Amino acid sequence: MSDLVRFGVAMDRALLAAFDDRITARGYENRSEALRDLVRADLTKAAWQSGAAVAGTVTFVFAKKSRAEVSRVLDAAPAGLTVSMVEVSLDDTRALGVLVLRGNAGELSGLAGRLSGARGVFAAELAIGCVDDRSAELSPSEGS
Repeated sequence: MSDLVRFGVAMDRALLAAFDDRITARGYENRSEALRDLVRADLTKAAWQSGAAVAGTVTFVFAKKSRAEVSRVLDAAPAGLTVSMVEVSLDDTRALGVLVLRGNAGELSGLAGRLSGARGVFAAELAIGCVDDRSAELSPSEGS
């Protein structure tokens, strides 16, 4: 049996039209899916800001000649923070790195910041998801 709850939302007509345009462009089948994603994103952000346990990725582009500097930053990270790393060659001089991380939000954010500031790193982006005890509340609904 589904645990879905229906509720109504009142919204300004122009705001709703803009929302509909946005969710259509993003490929949502209905407003409910889009609204659930917005709520999950907000709850994840709140958990992140409170220092909850999170998992995430840092995607970064770096100069291959700076691999030692990237390694130095990663070696200084707290033990157990990095779950996995993938490195893909983009061309003769640049590579794409993807780190899979698990820890508290501050640790992930700190590592992403240090990596972003490392010599030879052109760009770094952190994406996170909450994995604390509330993760069941954030999981996608079945049969939506």
